[in-house]
Amino acid sequence: MKRKYELLAPAGDFSMLSAAVRAGADAVYFGLKEFSMRDNAKNFSINDLDKINKICGKKVKKYLTLNVIIYEDEIKKIEKIIWRVKNKVDAIICWDISVVRLCSKWEIPFHISTQASVSNSEAAKFYKNLGAERVVLARELNLAQIKEISKIVPVECFIHGAMCVAVSGRCFMSQELFGRSANRGMCTQVCRRSYIVRDDEGRELRVNRSTVLSAKDLCALPFVDKLKKAGIVSFKIEGRNRDARYVDTVVRVYRKALDKNLTKSEVEEGLKELGKVYNRGFSSGFYLGVPTNDDFSTVENSAATTGKKFVGKVTHYYPRPGVGTISILSGSLKVGDEIAIIGNTTGIENVKIERMEIAKNAVSEASKGEEVGIKLQRVREGDDVYIIVAKNK
Repeated sequence: MKRKYELLAPAGDFSMLSAAVRAGADAVYFGLKEFSMRDNAKNFSINDLDKINKICGKKVKKYLTLNVIIYEDEIKKIEKIIWRVKNKVDAIICWDISVVRLCSKWEIPFHISTQASVSNSEAAKFYKNLGAERVVLARELNLAQIKEISKIVPVECFIHGAMCVAVSGRCFMSQELFGRSANRGMCTQVCRRSYIVRDDEGRELRVNRSTVLSAKDLCALPFVDKLKKAGIVSFKIEGRNRDARYVDTVVRVYRKALDKNLTKSEVEEGLKELGKVYNRGFSSGFYLGVPTNDDFSTVENSAATTGKKFVGKVTHYYPRPGVGTISILSGSLKVGDEIAIIGNTTGIENVKIERMEIAKNAVSEASKGEEVGIKLQRVREGDDVYIIVAKNK
């Protein structure tokens, strides 16, 4: 049965892709090693597309991002990419008119990126007339504005993840300071840092919150039902620079929210789960009104309540008894620990250790250099094993 609302997840590598598919995403978006707005992600090659299609199957759609500014000497190269991906992706996400025209030339469906900052119905009509099947709206819009534009063309909106201080991402700070353009996918995220305010005469001002340019992450979970009524067809999660654990958690929370109307307690539980993975605090963005000072982050790094630490690798897996062995390469494991096993095909498997054995003898703890057996499902030899730890606040 086709779902009413598409849940679109980020994929920066194969483990994230597999995690998104297994967690219930209807579609994934990803970039190649060139021409992507997330140049720092691992990304994929054109030769990976057959494997991507195998993982996604027939039910999960695949959107390729070619959403950076294109220069004159790159047109031939990007045209070659476009005709090579034909029939291997469901659509290309773009906004540079050169890419739009080439998608039309090679008859490949395309969606207009949020980089185009589509903020009104006339702009939506313009791109629709060019052949766009969907528009990813500017992130500065409220629900009423979105509803009007959704009458013109199918719209996609972000529901969760990092927000640039320039909101829709058209920022020049990274280019000015380090020569790495955010509009070419190479943002160094200088807005996330702490700053000292200094005047021309050298006097410095100490502020209570020094991350004065760092926006909180968008989190639409508390009002996702309002977004459903705004005419949005695709609900997008930001995060190609994150990891499989982030993707798994966020997709599962929003899958539930899109498939049913959450109770107050379910929303609170969902927020608690979202808070466990990477975030910089949560904001409603522009959806419910113009952001205020409360929508700027108070942390320089992540505000997640939990984190993961590498502990070892899966050395063997025996499907019939559902048992795997883990070689401990760092730290230790003990009964009661929560672990995450991450791999390109596995995606992520979350396990709470209830029993461990070494040489068929039950043990309560195992340390670096030992190989321990525990009950596992769907893991593979070579998968990385992480222990989940609480973060001190």
